[in-house]
Amino acid sequence: MKNLVRVASGQGFWGDSLDAPRQQVDGGQIDYLMLDYLAEVTMSILQKQKERDPSMGYARDFVGAIESVLQGITERGVKVIANAGGVNPPACAAAIRSLTKSEKLRIAVVTGDDLLGSLDELIESGHALSNMESGEPLSSIRDRVLSANAYIGSVPIVEGLTRGANVVITGRSTDTALTMAPLRFEFGWKDNEWDKLAAGIIAGHIIECGAQCSGGNCLYDWKSIPDLANVGYPIAEAKPDGSFVITKHEGTGGRINVPSVAEQLVYEMGDPHEYITPDVVADFTTIQLAQDGPDRVKVFGIKGRPATDKLKVSIAYRSGFKAVGTLVYAWPEAYEKAQAADRVLRERLDRLGLKFDQILTEFVGVSSTHGRLTPINSSEVNEVQLRVGVRGENRKDVERFTREIAPLVLNGPPSVTGFAGGRPKVEEIVAYWPALIDKKVVNTKVEIV
Repeated sequence: MKNLVRVASGQGFWGDSLDAPRQQVDGGQIDYLMLDYLAEVTMSILQKQKERDPSMGYARDFVGAIESVLQGITERGVKVIANAGGVNPPACAAAIRSLTKSEKLRIAVVTGDDLLGSLDELIESGHALSNMESGEPLSSIRDRVLSANAYIGSVPIVEGLTRGANVVITGRSTDTALTMAPLRFEFGWKDNEWDKLAAGIIAGHIIECGAQCSGGNCLYDWKSIPDLANVGYPIAEAKPDGSFVITKHEGTGGRINVPSVAEQLVYEMGDPHEYITPDVVADFTTIQLAQDGPDRVKVFGIKGRPATDKLKVSIAYRSGFKAVGTLVYAWPEAYEKAQAADRVLRERLDRLGLKFDQILTEFVGVSSTHGRLTPINSSEVNEVQLRVGVRGENRKDVERFTREIAPLVLNGPPSVTGFAGGRPKVEEIVAYWPALIDKKVVNTKVEIV
């Protein structure tokens, strides 16, 4: 058993830095590279791609990431854990396999999280998959479902590592499992060592968003954070007892200190006493942080409890259409002009008899971020972007709305200086449906490529 395991984060979301994986592998000693690609909306996007092309449905940036670190994997022993498989992990693995014929590349593919094909059977057998917020049963929107994926934990990832894989590709695993699994594997943590398992979850939570804990998107003393253009991505240096240090490679920018780590800890935390995962329930109120030197924060004292008998299911479904249009108004009286344009637009929509579920107006540059909390001195506003969006079930009504923005340039209030993006596009709305399901009906499978 190792005394220290280094898990490096190289991706916080699909669209994060393309260079981060290579920089993490080439920048210093690491044992594992963790790449997190998935968000709730990502699954529905990938499902649409798979519907158009059965060979798609995974995060394609992952192929380039692996190509950039291939030597580190096959020659230096760095192992990669990623949920880049999306709704098609086998296709993702095939794309990675095509990069090289080397037998040193051994890929484990984890499937079983995708429940889309078995939804009807589950509903018929008594699993209502009710919305966790409204209590409404899934049957009420069943015909509009795009994707349905259970959040799986670390167990199948550990199995892949046990079977000798140096790249493990999953579908919708929890973000935290990508870091916890290699620690559980290397240290041999048992299923009932709740405090250690919780520590692995907290380590994963801290580094899952990439540079967000190492200086990126950090509010505390943000002006003094050095060299963000070369920001270093975080590394969790973990020990068998569950304690770990968050750090980054020497010579990189950004900053890791107690405030930067604390800001990440409260990200998507929910109830701090009960951070529920498939593996363990972690108690955030027990976390201790201490500066352990420059760009090093020690995390310790974490407590955990047994996991629940449920898994969360992320379901995406079609929910009508939307369109957003923008116009920019210039000083003087920019805010008043934008307000007048909004009134004119709404009157014209009403006169046309168009009905929408919602019309939302934002005045970007004045109040779009903080709303009524924003103190406004309209005489000092140099320019305001009027942003108006509508959503509704009738696509024709939404399409008609898109044709009422441009005329305001000449037949509305004066001083339009920008018609951003041209005529708005009508987009299908994908809504989120969170649900719970019994663990026993979700069966994961691990295959070695």
